[in-house]
Amino acid sequence: MKINSIIIFLLLCFLYNCNPIEKEAEKDFTQFVNPFIGTQGTGHTFPGPCLPFGMVQPGPDNKDQGWDNTSGYQYNDSIIMGFSQTRANGTGINEFGDILLQPFTENKTDNFGELYLKETEKAYPGYYTVTLKNKVKVELTATSKVAFHQYTYPENNAKLLVDLQHGLKFLTDSLVLESDVQIENNNTINGYCHTKNWVDRKYFFSIQFNQAFNSSFKLPRKAKENAPRYVLTFNLPNKILQTKIALSTVSAAGAKNNLITELPNWNFDTTVKNAKDVWNTYLSRIEIEAPQKQKEIFYTCLYRLFIQPSNIADVDGKYRGPDDKIDIAPNKEYYSMLSLWDTYRAAHPLYTLIAPERVNGFINSMIIHSQKAGFLPIWSAWGQDNYCMIGNHAIPVISDAYSKGFTGFDANNALKEMVKSSTENHINSNFKLLNQFGYYPFDSLDNEAVSRTLEHGVDDYCLALMAEKMGKKEIASQFYKRAGYYRNVYDHSTRQMRGKDSKGNWRSPFNPLMATSPMNNPGDYTEANAWQYFWTPAQYDVEGMITLLGGKKNFTTQLDSFFSIKAINPNKHLGQEAMIGQYAHGNEPSHHIAYLYAYSENQAKGKKLISRIYNEFYNNTTTGMIGNDDCGQMSAWYIFSSLGFYPVNPSNATYVLGNPQVKNATVHLGNNNKLIVTNNSKNEIQLNSKTVKGPIILHKDLISGNVNLDF
Repeated sequence: MKINSIIIFLLLCFLYNCNPIEKEAEKDFTQFVNPFIGTQGTGHTFPGPCLPFGMVQPGPDNKDQGWDNTSGYQYNDSIIMGFSQTRANGTGINEFGDILLQPFTENKTDNFGELYLKETEKAYPGYYTVTLKNKVKVELTATSKVAFHQYTYPENNAKLLVDLQHGLKFLTDSLVLESDVQIENNNTINGYCHTKNWVDRKYFFSIQFNQAFNSSFKLPRKAKENAPRYVLTFNLPNKILQTKIALSTVSAAGAKNNLITELPNWNFDTTVKNAKDVWNTYLSRIEIEAPQKQKEIFYTCLYRLFIQPSNIADVDGKYRGPDDKIDIAPNKEYYSMLSLWDTYRAAHPLYTLIAPERVNGFINSMIIHSQKAGFLPIWSAWGQDNYCMIGNHAIPVISDAYSKGFTGFDANNALKEMVKSSTENHINSNFKLLNQFGYYPFDSLDNEAVSRTLEHGVDDYCLALMAEKMGKKEIASQFYKRAGYYRNVYDHSTRQMRGKDSKGNWRSPFNPLMATSPMNNPGDYTEANAWQYFWTPAQYDVEGMITLLGGKKNFTTQLDSFFSIKAINPNKHLGQEAMIGQYAHGNEPSHHIAYLYAYSENQAKGKKLISRIYNEFYNNTTTGMIGNDDCGQMSAWYIFSSLGFYPVNPSNATYVLGNPQVKNATVHLGNNNKLIVTNNSKNEIQLNSKTVKGPIILHKDLISGNVNLDF
C-alpha cells in the first residue's frame, strides 16, 4: 500500500507539472516586463499600454514640452496634465501627444493638471493604472489603432476635459495649424487636426463614450490656439466612464471604422487580456535562463523593440503618404516611426531574426515613401519625414533584408530608389559636392561635414553590396568607390577622421575630444566627437581600417586608447553619456565598437568590455537606461549582446561573435525551428558541434533549422 501511495503521489506530481494551464502560466513573459524602466532620466521611455507595432500609445503626460519629457512622462514628476493617445519611445525630440483627456471632479476652466498617488501607479504590457488625488481611478489599455480608457469616479457626477489643442511640443508654442471637430451626438466626437511640430501631419479621430454626456462646454481659446477644448459632464449610474479613441491618418470615417473593427464592444478587461496575449506571442520568441533582475531588463528591452515601427494604415489598408495623398497599402501595412539613423545598426537586423514576418512590410513602406517623397525615409513619423539626422539609412535596412533572402518586395524598385536617394540632392545630402571633392568640405556646409561623409560611406557600401548581389556591376563599382571616401578625411598625423576644407586644409585648431551637435554645438560631427566617429567605416570595412592604421597591432592600440582616454566634461546633449573612456554607449555611433576587438590582438578585452557595458548601463530601475532608447536601438544592443553576437556590419547577413550574457537562450525562429545558445565557457565556439573559425557567424547558419550555438 505504501509503495502504491508513493507511485500515485509521484504520478500526480508528474501530471501537475505537465498541466497545460500551469505551463501556460510559466510562459507568461509579460510578468518580466517593467514599463517603468528608463522612464526617469534620459531613457525617455513611457509606461502606457500599446500593442506591438501599434498606432496608438495612450499614457500620462506630465509636461507638454522640454527635452526630459519627449515621451510626455518622467517618473518623478508629481503632476499629470492628462492622458494623451500617442507618443514615441525613447526619442530625443517631442512629438505626438494627441487628444488629451483628463477626468476631474471640481468645477474648473483651467489648470487641469492633477497630483496623483504614486503608490497606485502600475503598468504591464497592455495595461496602465493610476489614481489621481481627486480620487479618480484611471485605467488604460489599447488595441493597435484604438485607445481604451476607463475612469472610476468617486461620485456619479463626473467631468472630463477633452483637449484637442494639446500635444508634445518641440520649439513651438502653437502646434495646431487648423482643426475641424464635430460633436456627432452626446456619445461621439469626430474630427481632425493639422499640426506642425517635428513633422507636419494630419490626424483624424473618433471619440466614443459608453455613457452620454449631459453637457459640453467649449473653453475659450487662448492665443495661438486653433483647436477646441471641451469640458463634458456626465451622470454615471455606476461611477464608471469608458471612452474609446480611434485614430487615422486618412479620415474621421477611417478612424470610426478602425474603432468599430478593432474594438466593437465595451469590455475593458477582455481588451486588457487580449493585449497581454498578443504581447506574449512576441515576448515568447526568445526564452532565456537568467536571474529575475536580468529577465526584467531583457524582456523590457524586447518589449521596447516591438513598440515600433508603427503600422499607420487603417484596417482597410488606406493611409496618407508623405505627398499628403490617400493610397492603399500592400497587405494593409504602411510603417512609420522609422528612426533609421539609430535603428539600422541593430534593431532592424534583430527584426530579421525574431520578427521576419514584418520585414517585407518595413521595406515596402520605405520604397513607397521614396516614390512619393523623392527619396528614402530619413526619420519618418506618422508617414511624414522630419529630416532629422544624416545619411539615408533605409539603404542598409533594405540591403540587409535582401542579403538575408527576403523576397516580399521588388528588389529592382528598391535598388532604383536607393540609387536615386544616393545621387539626387535632398535635405542633408549634396552628392554633387561629395563627388566633386571625395568628401564634404567643412567650409561648404553649415556643420557635420565629417559625419556626413562617413555616414554616406555606410550607405554607399550597402547599396554596392546589394547591386553586386543583383549582378549590377557598374552600380556596385560606382558605390564601392564612394564607400572608400572615408580615407579622404583620415589625417595620419592625428590618426583621426578630421574636417577638411575645399582647399584640402585640415580644420585647425582641432580637438578630437570636443563633441559637436547641430543644435547645441555645431561642428564636424553629429552628437559625437572625432574619436567616436573614427570607427564608423569599421562597420563595413574593418580590414581597410586595419590597413589605414598600419596593421592589427596599431588597430588594437587605437581601440585601447579609445576606451581609456578620459572624457572631459561629458555632455548628454552632445551624445556623451554612459561612457568608458571615449566610448559613449548613450548614443548610437559607439554601439558596434566593443565588438571590433574581435578583429584585434586582444579579443578577450572586447568580451570584458561587452560584459561591462551590459552590466553598468542597463538596470531594472526607472533610471535603468542611460541614453535615449531611440525606438528600440538601445534595447536591441542588449538583446543581441545577451545572445552573444552583434551585427557590426549592418547589411551583409553576418554577426560578430562576442560572449553571451545568459546561461541559456532559445530563439524561436518560426516553422518550429530554434536557435539554442548555450554558455558553457568553452575555449572554442561551436555551431552544431563544429568549431567556428574566426569572429564571424552567418545569418543563414543561425536560421538553418534547429541550431545549437555553444560558447
